[in-house]
Amino acid sequence: MKIDKSLEFFKKAQQNIPGGVNSPVRAFRAVNRTPLFIDHAKGSKIYDVDGNEYIDYVCSWGPNILGHCNEEVQEAVIKAAMKGMTFGAPTKAEIDLADLICDTVPSIEMVRLVSSGTEAVMSAVRVARGYTKRDKIIKFKGCYHGHSDGLLVKAGSGALTESIPDSLGVPKDFADNTLIALYNDKESVEKLFDTYKGKIAAVIVEPVAANMGVVLPEEGFLEFLRNITLKNDSLLIFDEVITGFRLGLEGAQGLYGIKPDLTTFGKIIGGGMPVGAYGGRKDIMSLVAPLGPVYQAGTLSGNPVATAAGIKTIEILKRNPNIYKELNIKADIIKNTIVETTSRKGLPIQVNSIGSLLCTFFTKDPVNSYDSALKSDTIAYSYFFSKMLDNGIYLAPSQFEAIFLSAAHSDEDIKRTCEVIENI
Repeated sequence: MKIDKSLEFFKKAQQNIPGGVNSPVRAFRAVNRTPLFIDHAKGSKIYDVDGNEYIDYVCSWGPNILGHCNEEVQEAVIKAAMKGMTFGAPTKAEIDLADLICDTVPSIEMVRLVSSGTEAVMSAVRVARGYTKRDKIIKFKGCYHGHSDGLLVKAGSGALTESIPDSLGVPKDFADNTLIALYNDKESVEKLFDTYKGKIAAVIVEPVAANMGVVLPEEGFLEFLRNITLKNDSLLIFDEVITGFRLGLEGAQGLYGIKPDLTTFGKIIGGGMPVGAYGGRKDIMSLVAPLGPVYQAGTLSGNPVATAAGIKTIEILKRNPNIYKELNIKADIIKNTIVETTSRKGLPIQVNSIGSLLCTFFTKDPVNSYDSALKSDTIAYSYFFSKMLDNGIYLAPSQFEAIFLSAAHSDEDIKRTCEVIENI
């Protein structure tokens, strides 16, 4: 496999871009490779600048649930772009996307569109503090909620990949108001509520943790969070930037039957374009400016091109509910192939999965928390990643990210992927 142009571009990129990339995990440092520069994509495939073809299981880190360049979504984007790229003024498309979200997700009575998942989470936390008139929030070790100052503490995703659990430049005062609990550990949450009684504004959680690899909530854990927040007059925020509209039309909250007070969404509601949203109970969201005193604004919020892509994406998902069933079946085929192949070869591995999300952990022990995820053999994952990549299968360049499937993955794609796995 020739990657001469990618190597050339990476060398050039490092001259004016920190590390040569605009998001750390793209650097491929965790898998001891140099990044591939992508030229174009279609369906389940991406193509690098050297002309190599790959079956893509990154899917732009999740939002491309319909695959790349879905024709209906493209048509909607082109039509919107022909009218103008951005106005900084209201458009009907904002109403249509908000209506779709509120009509689809029962916990959301009012929603505000923003430009990214990070912005959505940052804003939701601000609203929670404004509503409760408290400062402290609880987050979970290894859960990633974007790179805003108050949440970049014991984070997952790229921070975990790069071994940067915290970040320089985050004031200590910000971090002091972020309390850290352990995912799937009820006692750690109870201790914080006992210690900071009457001071906790909200608990924020990925209902399915997907930024330290895929880690599922243990039975009763999400119900426990719902109950303890209600008991303490705190809010429960579900970060569904990854799980929203991917695990089902109602996201993880629909799957587990939990109704959070606030929910955040990411790029999937924009068909993969830069967009996010936060929403929830009307009495809480009514505090957001200009209706209330909690200020949040954005020139590009509700961008007409991004909203057009999001509307069409959600419409397609609602029109074709079997997409989720088919994705689940294909994900199970890949999972079973990995488990059977590694078992036959005597390799220790755990494959955590839910719906169209899965992750391979090279460890003999079950992975149900941040600390157990860290026991994974990252060198083994690096080998696995490289073998897959060299055979045309594009996985996340990090042990601590997810494998994403899309509706564009064909039976032939799944068969080819399994063949490569079996021959590693």
